[in-house]
Amino acid sequence: MSAIHERAARIRLVIFDVDGVLTDGSLFLGDDGQEYKAFNVRDGHGMTLLQESGVRLAVISGRTSKAVHLRMEGLGISDVFQGYRDKRLAYEALKDRHGLVDEEIAYVGDDLIDLPVMSQVGLAIAVADADPRVRALAHWCTEAPGGRGAAREVCELILEAQGHLTLLLTLDPNAC
Repeated sequence: MSAIHERAARIRLVIFDVDGVLTDGSLFLGDDGQEYKAFNVRDGHGMTLLQESGVRLAVISGRTSKAVHLRMEGLGISDVFQGYRDKRLAYEALKDRHGLVDEEIAYVGDDLIDLPVMSQVGLAIAVADADPRVRALAHWCTEAPGGRGAAREVCELILEAQGHLTLLLTLDPNAC
């Protein structure tokens, strides 16, 4: 087993940044000031599968958006922290709430605001198009960019390391 798989096998909580990780970082603003974001449905499906395997999910975002609230609600993710410029505050709250230690937590980020939390967790992950300093700190980098399958890769890495991906792949392929 690789060192990354060993780290992934211990994960009980995955924290995702939003802009640049669950989205491609684009912000669409309507004439009425309404903000729109695009989320990848396959990323969402991977997140659902990971939750079903028993791994908790959370998001910490530096920005606040109703679209994020609605998407996370739709995915059944209740640990949603928005408007946190210092993400360490939300990170510590999540650790305490769930009784976890750093080694049991993964964080997926893309920009400088993510570095303080990434430096603490057991598995720091950067999306492919992350800032070079974020990629340099990460234990693992996705092949896909943010909002374009990166979250799905993260979910599959952890599912595989914990022995759940093989089970999913043996399900009836005609079920779709």
